[in-house]
Amino acid sequence: MSNAPVRNARWVPGNQFTLLENGEAYFPRVFECIAAARQEVLLETFILFEDKVGLALRDALVQAAKNGAKVDVMVDGYGSPDLSPEYLHSLTSVGVRVRVFDPAERIFGQRYNMLRRMHRKLVVVDGTRGFVGGINYSADHLADFGPEAKQDYAVEVTGPVVADIHRFLLHAIAISGPGRRWLRRRAEAKPAGDAIPAAGPADAIFVTRDNHRHTNDIERHYRAAIRAARERIVIANAYFFPGYRLIQEMRRAAQRGVDVRLILQGKPDMPIVKTAATLLYHHLLHAGVRIYEYCDRPLHGKVALVDGAWSTVGSSNLDPLSLSLNLEANVVIRDPAFNAHLHERLDHLMQHSCKRIQTEHLETEWSGWRLVRSFFVFHFLRWYPTLAVWLPSGKKSVLPVPVVALPDSDKASPATDGPTRTGAA
Repeated sequence: MSNAPVRNARWVPGNQFTLLENGEAYFPRVFECIAAARQEVLLETFILFEDKVGLALRDALVQAAKNGAKVDVMVDGYGSPDLSPEYLHSLTSVGVRVRVFDPAERIFGQRYNMLRRMHRKLVVVDGTRGFVGGINYSADHLADFGPEAKQDYAVEVTGPVVADIHRFLLHAIAISGPGRRWLRRRAEAKPAGDAIPAAGPADAIFVTRDNHRHTNDIERHYRAAIRAARERIVIANAYFFPGYRLIQEMRRAAQRGVDVRLILQGKPDMPIVKTAATLLYHHLLHAGVRIYEYCDRPLHGKVALVDGAWSTVGSSNLDPLSLSLNLEANVVIRDPAFNAHLHERLDHLMQHSCKRIQTEHLETEWSGWRLVRSFFVFHFLRWYPTLAVWLPSGKKSVLPVPVVALPDSDKASPATDGPTRTGAA
């Protein structure tokens, strides 16, 4: 068997997907499964904070390790920069292996390692149950965080496609650092996907984006689905500034009579997010695309559905960072029941929590300026995938966190108040 990760170009049948909306649904379920693990836990996340969510995750991981499970965790060095020695010690001291993707020292208190981040949010428990989505391990994914709490989605999956996610995670963790050969032997020892029994009616493809052989796989799945659409398209995406070809596919779909709807941020966590998206509003509205701004709180979701069967959930935004730079992971689902349920939840947002944007709501600035601005936006959208290859894309280091004995006075549990998130997630 090859050591390369599995990147499916085929639909894998026999899977069951459960939509988990926001931290209220996601955290209890994923923590329960991790804490019950008996063989193995593999977890990747962009953000892990030492707030009440991060502490609950720590407790679940520690319990899994005490159960005898092999536990591997990888966090991003930019998204999770402030984990304390006490927090890390509480994991490594019981055998949890923690790795940091592209760690970097702060320069004058600032983080500058923001390009080509490990942005995936993946979990596999005991090789048979997976979680894929956009939800980080931080308290701002819970409603009681306040007005800045995020609206977001993930899925729990069982069935043969979990084998693909599992092999991918083993390879991602094994590509550098101590334990590489051991992890790869674990990947080769696991059964193929068809050895995992069918769990439901859904066909699925696990699809990732990297900076080498799979630079635009997620975008290609979006474009293919939109191109084939005949009835409806609903895309809910937090950071929306896609490339020229994806924009054109949306416009063509609307012009041939498909009901195309976008749910974007109306109350953004970063003002530039809305500013960038609004540059595209005229272009999309004039083609017949309907735009809804979600105004209850910041939207953090990265989900979409097409017609009555196709859906996707994952970590990939539709912006230059996710489509051309970051490491991302989505699952593409073909299941009418899941599609209908996701549509029901997104329709509820549009009906009760969104403002529909009409042409008359847009700024009526001088048309000459709009023409100039559109010219530059058009050419940026057309060329940024090509320009991205000129940005640094060397192999990122993965630093294992060693087991370090702490003085007795330093072994208390970390405080429940953690840092607040900065940057797109």
